[in-house]
Amino acid sequence: MRDRGQKFEQLAKNHLKNRGLVPICDNFNSRVGEIDLIMSDNDVLVFIEVKYRTSNSFGGAIAAVSRTKQHKIIKTAMFYCLRNNINFEHVASRFDVVAISGSNEPFDIEWVKSAFPT
Repeated sequence: MRDRGQKFEQLAKNHLKNRGLVPICDNFNSRVGEIDLIMSDNDVLVFIEVKYRTSNSFGGAIAAVSRTKQHKIIKTAMFYCLRNNINFEHVASRFDVVAISGSNEPFDIEWVKSAFPT
């Protein structure tokens, strides 16, 4: 299951790199939670949740990022900044979701910038 997740995270990472984002960290883990990708978009620190679903039924991949999951991602991002001497309150940042769907290649990829507020 983890191998499949890494496959889609790599697909999302390549998609974002092709659009100008610069990778910083993959799979940042803390006791609070995990952030799939951390990238830079010019001077903006971007925390990215990657979700895969075979279909868009029941809201698809984006709907799978619940409010509880959003809070965990935000807390994990704050911890990442603390650990890396980044002032979370003063750095430009945003939370994106990359939703991947389909049962076969080519997969549909939807990149939602600023998917949820801090």
